[in-house]
Amino acid sequence: YDLCSRVDLRTVNKKTIESLALAGGFDSFNNVHRAQYFQTNQDGKSVLEQAIRFGNSSQEQKNSAQISIFGESSEEEISEPAIPHTEPWSTMEKLNKEKEVVGIYISGHPLDDFKLEIQSFCNTRLSKLQDMEAIKGKEFKVAGIVTDSAHRTSKKGNPFGILTIEDYNDSIQFFLFSDDYVKFKDYLVPGWFLFVQGKVVE
Repeated sequence: YDLCSRVDLRTVNKKTIESLALAGGFDSFNNVHRAQYFQTNQDGKSVLEQAIRFGNSSQEQKNSAQISIFGESSEEEISEPAIPHTEPWSTMEKLNKEKEVVGIYISGHPLDDFKLEIQSFCNTRLSKLQDMEAIKGKEFKVAGIVTDSAHRTSKKGNPFGILTIEDYNDSIQFFLFSDDYVKFKDYLVPGWFLFVQGKVVE
């Protein structure tokens, strides 16, 4: 079993192994994709849990001195876990799991599927919006993924929204009040891809 033969599973715990799989640490193993490592059997044990048990058993048997005169181990042998068939995770699901365990995207970026559209329709990056004075009076067109959003109510009882958008290099928060909030509140959905067109005015 490839994973067990290359990784000494006695030196790391289950959480570490799962994090490695989520971050793509085992992507070099042929014919196995990340979703399969977390597929469970009839006993509710994932492939990773079965691999850990199999790996530990194999290591113990190698190191055991309890060998019979016939050269057979006296310990119970655990069968090699089978890799079940399951659908791969979507690109977004895979990237989100990477970011959850590592803090950054590793194998790609959610905006990769929209590179052509970004190059064709956007005229700036989110980082440029950090200095509003520099682009005052200018129209901007940016694209990004919604990473966070919130629906709030002010002290006066007026609803407003906070929208966080991220592109390849930076992120920025937009605060939506009054009519803007009513008009655009349905777009405050984490995971959505947005094209934002606007103009900086006083």
